[in-house]
Amino acid sequence: MRSLAVKFLPLAMAAAFVSPFALAAPASAAPAHYPCGGTPPDLDPAQGIRKANGVNMRTGSSTSCASRGLAHLSHTINYHCYTVGQDGLTWTYARNLSTGFAGWMRDDLLTDYGSQEPCPQ
Repeated sequence: MRSLAVKFLPLAMAAAFVSPFALAAPASAAPAHYPCGGTPPDLDPAQGIRKANGVNMRTGSSTSCASRGLAHLSHTINYHCYTVGQDGLTWTYARNLSTGFAGWMRDDLLTDYGSQEPCPQ
């Protein structure tokens, strides 16, 4: 009996050491970058407020994408979801309820830093 314990003890110790890493869930992936023209689903019922007046609402999560319109401080916007742009910053897709325009806005231009719901990949 002792020989079995001695034989398998190193394997049991190795399994105890390795298994937390081997069984750990994979890290969650960052939300997908949306290219110019990308439109995600509406996953967030929240409404937001801009920090700046005249924030561009772009066709994608990049300053190289065209602007569809502007969101002013007096406008109400409805969040859909957020993503990480090519610039490494987060962007929220939203619909401007005051004008009907929809587009991507950088989260650092929003008072509450945008949507809390990641866009699907």
